[in-house]
Amino acid sequence: MAQEAHNAGAAPNGAAVKEVVFKVAKPWLFVEAPKANDAVQFYKVAFGAEEVNRTVHPKRKAEQELPLLLSAELKLGSFSFLVSDLIADDSRAPVKTVGGGVAFCLETEEVEAAVEKAVGAGAISEDVSEADCCGADGRVVKLKDPYGNVWLVCSPASASADVEA
Repeated sequence: MAQEAHNAGAAPNGAAVKEVVFKVAKPWLFVEAPKANDAVQFYKVAFGAEEVNRTVHPKRKAEQELPLLLSAELKLGSFSFLVSDLIADDSRAPVKTVGGGVAFCLETEEVEAAVEKAVGAGAISEDVSEADCCGADGRVVKLKDPYGNVWLVCSPASASADVEA
């Protein structure tokens, strides 16, 4: 039993704890309602995201212009994230504000083209640097999307090493 608890981990009281392995982590972006649909379209145009699924609020009144977007799952390369409308009394939202405390790092060998596409879709280029980004050194451009989220577009380490050689 002692060996089993050691292999699986142990709780503070000494009881065995089953090892947990997460298969995926999906960030969830909340944007001010009713702008989530616009945000989804922005991520499609700016970054080439693909919409995987969508859930709208089933009880939204028919006379209202846009249904609330409960969640849209977007895929960007091998990365997935969720986008939802945030309303004042949203009990699902872990935070009650938008655009706080997170940045997304996108690696590409085509930094300038990616930035041009995102800016053309409505992002703001905040600064450019040759700094460490997501474990890769090289070209980094910081973008802010129209919904307050920060995106870092950077070259992979191998691409920056090829340029310097």
